[in-house]
Amino acid sequence: MALDFLAGCVGGAAGVLVGHPFDTVKVRLQVQNVEKPLYRGTLHCFQSIIKQETTLGLYKGIGSPMMGLTFINALVFGVQGNALRALGKDTPLNQFLAGSAAGAIQCVICCPMELAKTRMQLQGTGEYKLKSKNYKNSLDCLVKIYRKEGLKGINRGMVSTFMRETPSFGFYFLTYDCLTRYLGCEAEDSYIIPKLLLAGGMSGIVSWLSTYPVDVIKSRLQADGVGGIVRYHGILDCVRKSYHAEGLRVFTRGLTSTLLRAFPVNAATFATVTVFLMYMRSEENQIRGDLSGCEAGPAIQQPSSF
Repeated sequence: MALDFLAGCVGGAAGVLVGHPFDTVKVRLQVQNVEKPLYRGTLHCFQSIIKQETTLGLYKGIGSPMMGLTFINALVFGVQGNALRALGKDTPLNQFLAGSAAGAIQCVICCPMELAKTRMQLQGTGEYKLKSKNYKNSLDCLVKIYRKEGLKGINRGMVSTFMRETPSFGFYFLTYDCLTRYLGCEAEDSYIIPKLLLAGGMSGIVSWLSTYPVDVIKSRLQADGVGGIVRYHGILDCVRKSYHAEGLRVFTRGLTSTLLRAFPVNAATFATVTVFLMYMRSEENQIRGDLSGCEAGPAIQQPSSF
């Protein structure tokens, strides 16, 4: 369990590094003013950020997901594994229920982390060099929000985060379970890494598609109040005003960059986890073999948490 947890953390870090630029684009597109849009689409947003804010602009707010990474992985992998064992049988339904439980519980950390990430991503929009910084980093952002708004401010968007994470993690683990069974991912398979890349990437896409409209509302609620203007008074008010202003298309704003991000992020995560476990378990088996004089077992195993 400890090795799986550590592998998950390393894999998650790789996923954040690969996917954060896409996430920055997604957030910018989701919250931009429809009356005076800065970006015409995903590609234009990428180009504008790089031109106006350099490549580093794509990595604004990365400190927040990196800080929360260890705790989120501990909760997700720990809760999902224990929930699956508590349910008794490894069935598709139980995979969905265990994944949903993991998604629900990790919201406690995920919500403040994404709040700080969103605020940092929006800071200095369109500026090559920031004229003034409201927040020095993600931690400073959370501290200032807490001082101004208290715990309620830190947990802004908690309900919408819960509504997004609970089913999406259920679909994530369900899709991954079904794909790995269909592809026949076995420890001895020489093609296990490409298969895990495919299964992980597709699972990420399915999980995002399942709850994406909720993510749009969450981003708008967490970005609300930036610049001193408060536009929404809750989830339903945000849904109503967003729909009246932009129609149904508002609920798919930023979807392209999200799907472009979903596959490589989850593919990178699973590939890194697999390579990490291959190395660590081969070393462990070699040490055991040297100590016992017995031949070591297979060097690769599928992570129990996956």
